Amino acid sequence: MPLQESVLTTLRKIVGRDHVIDSANDLRIFERDASIEGAAPDAVVLPATNDEVAAVIKVAAQHRIPVVPRGAGTGLSGGAVTIRGGIALQMTRMRRILEIDPVGQTALVEPGVVNQELSLAAAAHGLFYAPDPSSQKACTIGGNAAENSGGPHCLYYGVTTNHVLGMEVVFADGTVHWVSGDAPDRVGLDLCGVLVGSEGTLCAITKIKVRLLRVPPTIATLLAAFPTIETASQAVSAIIAHGIVPAALEMMDQVTVGAVEAHYHAGYPTDAGAVLLVEVDGIAESTRELMSAIRDELTANHGYALREAKTPVERDLLWAGRKGAIGALGRIKPNYYLHDGVVPRTKLPQILSAVGEIGEHYKLPVANVFHAGDGNLHPNILFDLRDREILHQVESAGEEMLRAVVEFGGALSGEHGIGLEKSAFMPWVFSPDDLRTMHQVKDAFDAEGIMNPGKIFPDPGRKQARMPGRTGLASEAQWW
Repeated sequence: MPLQESVLTTLRKIVGRDHVIDSANDLRIFERDASIEGAAPDAVVLPATNDEVAAVIKVAAQHRIPVVPRGAGTGLSGGAVTIRGGIALQMTRMRRILEIDPVGQTALVEPGVVNQELSLAAAAHGLFYAPDPSSQKACTIGGNAAENSGGPHCLYYGVTTNHVLGMEVVFADGTVHWVSGDAPDRVGLDLCGVLVGSEGTLCAITKIKVRLLRVPPTIATLLAAFPTIETASQAVSAIIAHGIVPAALEMMDQVTVGAVEAHYHAGYPTDAGAVLLVEVDGIAESTRELMSAIRDELTANHGYALREAKTPVERDLLWAGRKGAIGALGRIKPNYYLHDGVVPRTKLPQILSAVGEIGEHYKLPVANVFHAGDGNLHPNILFDLRDREILHQVESAGEEMLRAVVEFGGALSGEHGIGLEKSAFMPWVFSPDDLRTMHQVKDAFDAEGIMNPGKIFPDPGRKQARMPGRTGLASEAQWW
């Protein structure tokens, strides 16, 4: 239902006439994020200050209008989709880096600051911001905090929550609060820890204080090819078992490598069944020792064509191929459906085999590119959305892949969040008591349920989780 004209008038007074969008054609731009489901908001509001954010949320609370905080729209779980209509609270006008403290190694930023822009600004002080999602050229720090985003270098450095020291937030009643996690001996609840990763269901974020790190003196980046994805997976386990935790340990299968090489010409071996991109950093002596040990483990597990980047330009090209992999898959099909389940590293060969079998059953191409070091899968189911009949197959295949992840002892998400895409599957992992307790936290922050409603928790009004129906394969693989 469209918002009342009186509400729109009030919103325009708060943020300015040009910063409230309610034209049906313009709203279509905001109806989805990077997931496959969409729903248009009733209005898009673009605040420029925390006072404006607070005033907008107070109006929404007064009229019980849903509010969905939104960053750059790069999320992959439907978190920014306005499935109940209401206001899409677009935070990208708030994009100032307010402070970089080179002594304390911190930065204070607004939520609309683009991830890569923060590291570029910090580099002038010999610092960097560690969480680096593949979408870092577009995604925002506020969105990263809302989803607790990861990235290739989070294997060693940790995900977003490990780098957020405090946040200024606006709760569902429009009140503004600073929540801090920077004191190791703090008293009371860790509200910052609760709010990071809450996917916009508890608050809107208006400022974030983050930890910055010193740029390491040396960085070594190695590309290795493997005959199969199974041998590459075994090499990953061997490296970690040897006591080495690289800064990054990424895997791409043959489908992905072919698409990446055709686009980036980064020197990826297209004859390989899979490739690993391994990076270590630190002082020069340590880096050399670690890379030598990694080379031994890779070759012992059938690795070949090992190639270490000799210049920063070569390193950047190797990483451009990895971080641009999903976009390169557009050479195969124009659309993709991506999940990010996590399994124990020792289960990588089994889960990748299961993913391949599911793709074959549904006759859908699947490209794997993922954070192998921490078992965080990214199976990309490739399809053409213009074929409307195929969407049900795609969703069913994705559901079966997630079910396999859970049966192999994994989790529903490592960095993309639960959002809309996985909410129906939460009972696979959590008991009714677990979900009830989580909902009590939600109710404590948002009693009227206006903040990003319909996300994370199973919604009785939407599709419920189904047990996959391929009993032949299920009985062979003993997944469930």
